[in-house]
Amino acid sequence: MDAQMQAMMAMMGGGGMGGQPQEPPSTDTAETVHISALSLLKMLKHARAGVPLEVMGLMLGEFVDDYTVRVIDVYSMPQSGTGVDVEAVDPVFQQKMLDMLAAVGRAQACVGWYHSHPGFGCWLSGVDVNTAQNFERATPQNRGVSVVVDPVQSVKGKVVLDAFRTIKTQILMMGFEPRQTTSNIGLIERPSLKALSHGLNKAYYQLPCAYRKNEAEIRMLRNVYKRGWESGLKVQDPKDHKKTNRTAMANLKRLSKEYANFIKTGLDDDEVGNVGKLNPKHHCEMEVEATTIRNTNQLLGTMMGALIF
Repeated sequence: MDAQMQAMMAMMGGGGMGGQPQEPPSTDTAETVHISALSLLKMLKHARAGVPLEVMGLMLGEFVDDYTVRVIDVYSMPQSGTGVDVEAVDPVFQQKMLDMLAAVGRAQACVGWYHSHPGFGCWLSGVDVNTAQNFERATPQNRGVSVVVDPVQSVKGKVVLDAFRTIKTQILMMGFEPRQTTSNIGLIERPSLKALSHGLNKAYYQLPCAYRKNEAEIRMLRNVYKRGWESGLKVQDPKDHKKTNRTAMANLKRLSKEYANFIKTGLDDDEVGNVGKLNPKHHCEMEVEATTIRNTNQLLGTMMGALIF
């Protein structure tokens, strides 16, 4: 009798006669596209550089399971377009790029493509749908992903980006649902009216996107629209660098003499008398700081180039 009571209480969730039965944890069956911070940065940088034209590229990654697509890296294609249409993919360039990546140990497969819509939202045109279908046929189980990014509407802290996959018309004609599984966990984003007017949920459907970033990657993404942020990674030609250092040394010599005369005349202590006059001390400090930073960047860049290339 006691064993029967314990079994009944276990079936009812251990809460006695009035206890609520515990439901098994539900798994999220949403096919989510996880985009790395490096891929997001490269897509935004490429799309921003192409404004007002459209640009496109390929996404490298892996299909982790039935519900997860991971984008690890992207590379740009030499195609561009106007309006809402972008040129077709160059298969020769794509194959050469994949061969070069495989030669350096990048074995990731192509999981889809991306292109930009500068200023007019994220959706797929008729040409984009045809391009997406070609990519899907080239991936296992037709799981290729089409990502659209709007570099004009994207601002700090918010990236205007969506992922899509086409709906097979044969499945609709047979009376079946285009998707057998869908999301049961998480926030449902309402589609834009512009996307609905261009065939969303008729010719293609939307996939949820997720981004995983650490603190360093967040700071990197915040600098995506700052001009000259990559200047610290550039290495100057050795001859030009030597010439720049000689010019800096000549300026420091001249400023040192001027500062010595500045001290002898007592203007360094006279805040009223040196108003409107050149302060060689401040200029000397600025020149020393700029020379130190320039030589440090040159040294680090040369060391990185020697190790990597």
